[in-house]
Amino acid sequence: MAGIPWKFRRQGRDSAVPGFGLTLGFTIVYLSLIVLIPLCALVVQSTTMGWAHFYRAAASPRVMASYRVTIGTAFAAAAINTVAGLLIGWVLARYKFPGRRIVDALVDLPFALPTAVAGIALVSLYVPDGWLGQFLDPHGIHVAFTPIGITLAMAFVGLPFVVRSVQPVIEDLDRELEEAARSLGANSWQTFRRVIFPSILPSLLTGAGLAFARALGEYGSVIFIAGNMPMKTEITALLIVAKLEEFDYAGATAVATVLLLASFAMVLVLNLIQARSRKFQEAGIAKG
Repeated sequence: MAGIPWKFRRQGRDSAVPGFGLTLGFTIVYLSLIVLIPLCALVVQSTTMGWAHFYRAAASPRVMASYRVTIGTAFAAAAINTVAGLLIGWVLARYKFPGRRIVDALVDLPFALPTAVAGIALVSLYVPDGWLGQFLDPHGIHVAFTPIGITLAMAFVGLPFVVRSVQPVIEDLDRELEEAARSLGANSWQTFRRVIFPSILPSLLTGAGLAFARALGEYGSVIFIAGNMPMKTEITALLIVAKLEEFDYAGATAVATVLLLASFAMVLVLNLIQARSRKFQEAGIAKG
């Protein structure tokens, strides 16, 4: 007990699960086996290639084109989900209507649905003779086998991250603050912009960041609707698989390392946003 910091001893005493050392050890071992060791192996494997070889593999014209397609469509999908997820989360948290539970369950469907099924469903909808494509194609709006289709597929898999990030925050908002703002003469838009939105902004940014990170590595729902044309609609995840099928393990490792670093940077930014938001909330509570 003497070697355990006071704050850990106190948390262990208040916890329903006894044994700080045992639970912490299990956590470290499990995360190491599942997350840390595989990712470290990827990074170590890429460092054995030499910088020149790594750069040629990770920065060839075809690979750079896949980065542009993947990052651009992932950013567009995250932007769409930010707006749509906020609206859906708001409706589910603030309104009671028939079928609300069904809508709430549909939000989680992309989590449970195999991504390949989602990709096939999107293709059947948006190909030129599909249910929706037959109306869009005559007007020059091509969705399937274009970056637009990739964006839709990424938006499909990323939406639940935004909704589930903002919905609990909206449900926990203090209605008295909104009533106080309106009693002081603020209209609905001013109340939302100055009272509600600052409270949900950290969670909204977190959900958008998670949706973006999820879209970066999406594969199953994208390959069917992307068309997979090199330099045009080829995503990075597909390029990694193609290199593995060609037994180009070094090239696949280099490209995968770039995606890993991009995802890690996004997670780091999300943690910084959450830490700063907590500081602002604690400062606001202290002032109050």
